[in-house]
Formats: sequence, structure tokens, C-alpha cells
Amino acid sequence: MSTAIKVGDTIPEATFWQIAYQPEESLAACGIPSKVNTSEWKGKKVVLVSVPGAFTGTCHVQHLPPYLQKVDELKAKGVDVVAVFAANDPFVMSAWSKVSGFKDKILSLSDPEGAFGKKLGWELDLTGRGIGLGVRSARGAIILDDLKVVYIEREPGTEVSVSGVDAILAAL
Repeated sequence: MSTAIKVGDTIPEATFWQIAYQPEESLAACGIPSKVNTSEWKGKKVVLVSVPGAFTGTCHVQHLPPYLQKVDELKAKGVDVVAVFAANDPFVMSAWSKVSGFKDKILSLSDPEGAFGKKLGWELDLTGRGIGLGVRSARGAIILDDLKVVYIEREPGTEVSVSGVDAILAAL
């Protein structure tokens, strides 16, 4: 699948929303959203995973759980930040993070209007599904090293392959 950026490019600047992990928070606590900018990743190795939506079948059951299971392997290969983003609001992303047990191991970032997904060329129009998904970002994964793209793959279908944790570990 095509992307607007490629290996060797600098990642487009973007701002996400996040509700930072708080160990003492209950599931019902909302927290206050704050901004996370891609410029904060300067000098870091980042694995950035794109999913169409929090709590959706493939994302929630197949795509992100292996990242959580293998986050220590990613860190052992020099990864400083593991993050997932979706075109959900920050409160949904925070709840997904809590339910999934991401804690402070995986950042859960909100791209609520799909602006970053659009910059990547990963805009995914799901309005025809009739269940209110709207425009989202396609499933994919990116490895950044000091804001430079060293790996970028968008899934060609609905399965998890080139954006799964095993593909990322092999690329590191």
C-alpha cells in the first residue's frame, strides 16, 4: 500500500492527545488530556503503531496484545518509546490503555480528527460500514530513529502482518 512518506524521510510533525498513565487512577477516572508532539521523539528510537480504532476486534485482540507481551524485547533492541495511535478521542484511548494493561509501557495517543493518518497517506474511510466508524487511519507501523523513518509499512488487508510486533522486531 502506498504511503506519503518513505524510509529516510523525517516524520511529519504532528500533535497527539494523551491522558498519561496514573497508577492510582481507577478505570472510571478520566484524567486530563495533554499534548504530545512528534518533536519530543528527537534523539529517540520509536515504534509507532497505527490502528483503525481502540476496542475494535483486530486491534484489541490481535494487534496490540503481542506488543505488550514483547515490549521488553523491543526495549532490549534499543526502542525508547512504543506508542499506538488511533482516530479516537483521548478518553477512549485512555480507557483502552487501562483495560489493555498498557500502563506506562505503551503510549496510547489520540489522533481524533485523523490529521496524522492523513499526513502519512493512511486515511481509511470506513463510513460505508454503517456502524459510525467514519474516517480513520489504516493499520500500519513505523520505526523512527531520531525522527527519521527507518521502517514504514501499511497493512495491505485486514490481517496483522507487516505491522505486527514480530515484523518490527525483525526490522530492528
